[in-house]
Amino acid sequence: MAFETARVPTENGAKYLQQLCKHWSHKLDVQLSENEGIVRFPAAVATMTADSEALTVKVEAKDDETLQRMKGVVASHLDRFAFREAPLPFEWSKG
Repeated sequence: MAFETARVPTENGAKYLQQLCKHWSHKLDVQLSENEGIVRFPAAVATMTADSEALTVKVEAKDDETLQRMKGVVASHLDRFAFREAPLPFEWSKG
């Protein structure tokens, strides 16, 4: 499995996390709590945790090509919900 993580500065991380997980829960397997969400896509898993300063997003995929595509999917969807702050500054790193 390949994975990358981004810590995105925002005071609204919990709000965006809730909105995004509820959006995807109509079609995907989603686990959601107040400050954490896990979304299982067919070929990837996105884990998101929020604190008062940031939203941390980890995307895991079966290969690097899928990882790169799914990072874009997650980031673009988050930017839609965070339209007042978009584009959010995603700085992805391995590990």
